[in-house]
Amino acid sequence: MNVALGTLPAEPDQQNEDFAAAAPGAAVLLDGAGVAGAETGCVHGIAWFSSTLGGLLLGNIAQDPARPLADCLADAIRGVRSLHEDTCDLTYRASPTSTVVAVRVGGGALEYLVLGDSTLLLAGQDGKTTAVTDDRLDQVGKQLRAPVDRLPTGTPEHAAALAQYRDDLTGLRNRPGGFWIAGPEPRAAEHALTGTVPLETLASVTLLSDGATRLVDRFGLADWTDVLNVLASASPDELIRRVREAENGDPDGQRWPRGKARDDATVLHCPISPKFDESQ
Repeated sequence: MNVALGTLPAEPDQQNEDFAAAAPGAAVLLDGAGVAGAETGCVHGIAWFSSTLGGLLLGNIAQDPARPLADCLADAIRGVRSLHEDTCDLTYRASPTSTVVAVRVGGGALEYLVLGDSTLLLAGQDGKTTAVTDDRLDQVGKQLRAPVDRLPTGTPEHAAALAQYRDDLTGLRNRPGGFWIAGPEPRAAEHALTGTVPLETLASVTLLSDGATRLVDRFGLADWTDVLNVLASASPDELIRRVREAENGDPDGQRWPRGKARDDATVLHCPISPKFDESQ
């Protein structure tokens, strides 16, 4: 696959907790998550978790093209767990987690997996676009975050309300009626959204962390067609620049209430030609 990749941390002096990578016929994007200010029980950190899980997952996908993506993810979670369960307490509610988007090309089809609130954007040869997003976290969060959204981003009151919201949210993680995300439990992979799309129907495939989708789903300044036009005419970096421009114009979250004034943003864009070679 021909791949264009852009990524930027929320702040220049902070680690980027997103991870994205590609191999011939496969790509992954992960957005690491934790609870700000809380003990994680892990000595490695969120960026280590997302990058380690992403690397193992991409290897599993590429090495065993017949194995379902959910099984590849479950094995990758087990692999990461084995790397740090002897040094870290994985029973912590705030232990590192990550969203996952994964795609693989084979047999004339694109196979995909989405877990958590990152997005897979499929552009059809017919001009139609389909955004595949696991919105269970958003649906649960809407019930809990009203007190957060009433307060200016960055204030002590907002920080306190956000901490309470995140604590309440972690109590619903990886359980029925809540939401599912990659963490220490391999069974979360069973709850991912999965599917296949005929490759000949696709013009491009784009993987985006939620920090990169804000123009559409948080700010309402663009739609998915606008996003694809930016990616086709410019680059993932330009899309992220536009997200940052909007964020910087509303630093206190007055216009667009949100947990973070700025977020890590990552875009992995894969144009697909009509004569796509699956070995690429």
